[in-house]
Amino acid sequence: MDIKLDPSRDDLPLVANTSHILVKHYVLDLDVDFESQVIEGTIVLFLESGNRFKKRSSSTEVTCPSESNEACKFRMPEPCQIPVTNTKTFSSKIGYNDFVICGKGEKDTSGKDGNHDNQEQASGISSSKYCCDTGNHGSEEFLLVLDCCDLSVLKVEEVDVAAVPGIEKFTRSPKLRNQIVHELMALPADRWREQLDYYARCSQAPGCGELLFDTDTWSLQIRKTGAQTATDFPHAIRIQYRTKPQGRSVTWTSDQSGRPCVYTVGSPINNRALFPCQEPPVAMSTWQATVRAAASFVVLMSGENSAKPTQLQEDYSSWHYYVTMPMPASTFTIAVGSWTEMKPEICSSNDVATERSFSPSEADFRYIGVCGHMEYPCRFQKASATTQKIIPHRVFAPACLKGACQETLLPLIPPCLSAAHSVLGTHPFSRLDILIVPANFSSLGMASPHIVFLSQSTLTGMSQLCGTRLCHEIAHAWFGLAIGARDWTEEWLSEGFATHLEDVFWAKAQQQLAPHEAREQQELRACLRWRRLQDEVQNSPEEMQVLRPNKEKTGHVSDSGSSVIRHGLNPEKVFMQVHYLKGYFLLRFLAKRLGEDTYFSFLRKFVHTFHGQLILSQDFLQMLLENIPEEKRPELSVGNIFRDWLESSGIPQPLQRERQALAECGLAQQVSAEVSAGDAVHALPFLPPRAVGPALHPWRGARDRRRRRATTVAKWVRVNRRPRKRKRKDREEVFEKLLPDQLVLLLEHLLKQKTVTPRTLQSLERIYRLSEQDAEVRHRWCELIVKHKYTKAYRDVERFLQEDQKLTWVDGAVAHCR
Repeated sequence: MDIKLDPSRDDLPLVANTSHILVKHYVLDLDVDFESQVIEGTIVLFLESGNRFKKRSSSTEVTCPSESNEACKFRMPEPCQIPVTNTKTFSSKIGYNDFVICGKGEKDTSGKDGNHDNQEQASGISSSKYCCDTGNHGSEEFLLVLDCCDLSVLKVEEVDVAAVPGIEKFTRSPKLRNQIVHELMALPADRWREQLDYYARCSQAPGCGELLFDTDTWSLQIRKTGAQTATDFPHAIRIQYRTKPQGRSVTWTSDQSGRPCVYTVGSPINNRALFPCQEPPVAMSTWQATVRAAASFVVLMSGENSAKPTQLQEDYSSWHYYVTMPMPASTFTIAVGSWTEMKPEICSSNDVATERSFSPSEADFRYIGVCGHMEYPCRFQKASATTQKIIPHRVFAPACLKGACQETLLPLIPPCLSAAHSVLGTHPFSRLDILIVPANFSSLGMASPHIVFLSQSTLTGMSQLCGTRLCHEIAHAWFGLAIGARDWTEEWLSEGFATHLEDVFWAKAQQQLAPHEAREQQELRACLRWRRLQDEVQNSPEEMQVLRPNKEKTGHVSDSGSSVIRHGLNPEKVFMQVHYLKGYFLLRFLAKRLGEDTYFSFLRKFVHTFHGQLILSQDFLQMLLENIPEEKRPELSVGNIFRDWLESSGIPQPLQRERQALAECGLAQQVSAEVSAGDAVHALPFLPPRAVGPALHPWRGARDRRRRRATTVAKWVRVNRRPRKRKRKDREEVFEKLLPDQLVLLLEHLLKQKTVTPRTLQSLERIYRLSEQDAEVRHRWCELIVKHKYTKAYRDVERFLQEDQKLTWVDGAVAHCR
């Protein structure tokens, strides 16, 4: 069963046999050792047999060689010869008290408002020759297959849950271990504390027999002698394992203060190199984890509780987190480092969690109905959560970035959270941690349940880059997490929505911004995205430009549940933005066609209907078309949208027709109306320069905008063409302050000039203070420096490469890997 793939060409297999058996809960008990760069301990899996999801098709079923082949031979594990890290410091076994939910010193937020989530990591799924049918083959034993990579598995055993004291009080069959697990998993949502406590107790029960296991490149395969079906297979198993320093799910590095840290990086292989798991998104589970590290470190994790450390012996601490909303294992996130915590000033109760009056458009969605998801403590069922505009939040960063976080990031969080609530309603999660990750992080941001990673690049320049990226990651709480794609090829369902909503949230977060100014800013960003999309389709393979590549087979898996992430190991994929951009333009097209009030009213209804669930494109589109008046959807159908937007490469036809409107954006025209404006430009009056400051927008009113129609690009082209020695009667050009997005557009226009003189580049830097701008602007500035060999500014390039590694130079556009 060992699968050899070419990382530059092949897809990534998801081999877990989720159609036969599902992991419903994980209990992790881990030690973090920075000296050896290893995480080790145990993970206990609580399993449920039977296919909970209706098979879509058997046409994609393919098989791998029989388990009897050489690659699939099984062995009993050898006695463990690898010493346990730091055994003198603490034992990998812990007492029940370490798992007490909301114990001393720990603040519980989910007990009040509940929580839930879904998956974020986006790639693609298709059928493949690597999918394996691992169900019952006549007299053969049942095989549990887990996604696993870059791990050393030391031991696998069945857990004797019947030995847990007090277990008999809620089970009718105290001696039948699988029945005990079944009844534990069936506890109602209002008994979630008791359920977590017994999961913890069961995870510490003694073993009652080692299980046969084997590993290959992509999987861990487990079987029990005599267990021929998933029903017979043990429903509680414990795996002892350790990660490898080179494992691809986590990165061991140093933070900006030079102190060691480790964190999950949103790897293409997700978390399978952190713990054995079921990777397919349909394998939605809950989890709890206890992590021990030296007392100087802070452990952050996807968890509903704001964990506090429990002091252990010899300067070590233990941290415990849990979640009660089922979600894919790919959303699990951990970060361990010497982070400094920053909290906002105490907000008034009016800002945090008070009832409020609702507008007529919102009133229909402030109801507590029956949710469509599996049972869990859901915030959408709690009246207090529906009115909570700003959820509790904390910021963590290396000590050297504390000042920048307090100045730039902390003030933006409340208005961005409040803006998101005003658009979509109930926050899916009860709290939020934000971590400024090390400089080698490959993205500007990444959202996981209850925690967001942000790049240090968002802290520089004006507030726009930080604000828009924060809004993007907050939007993922709804789209990508609370509502996830059932087929990872449909990445646009996460990234397209987040990209569209970031503009809407950010406009509302800028409370002093007039509505017409907000619209102009959104149109300017649409213009820039149009340019990115053009670059994307011109410089990427056509097959990777399609948002729904599997077409009618989207969502299909093999009979075992295994599948493949298309292009999952293709290094080009992480640089592509097509799912962000085409998804954004599709949603923008629908909102304009239907009217924003109608569209966002529907979106709130959609969120209430599908939170806590996995969807396909047709789920969204069918509900959209069913909930809008007939007169507002001429020529709109699911089939037409599939054809024009989701199943074709290149620029969608409806977007081609909007090209002229995008080019006529007022703020874009101010920058680039016509490079060859000629005498008409010279005739325009020059205006006094304005000071460059931190304002969110540099002017107000239509009169101001008309007076500033002098084209900035044309001015710079004239400056660039002038001889070094000018006659005194020549008037100096006067340049207005520009928004960061306008600066990006200006620099992109200048990048098209064959030659830009050192004198012009020096003037550009001086007038716009380009070295002090945000990372998006500095990226284009560095391109100009390199293209024209402007050696005086090479220090800016060096700084950019050291501090902004997540912005990759691809076809003149910033490539956001996440």
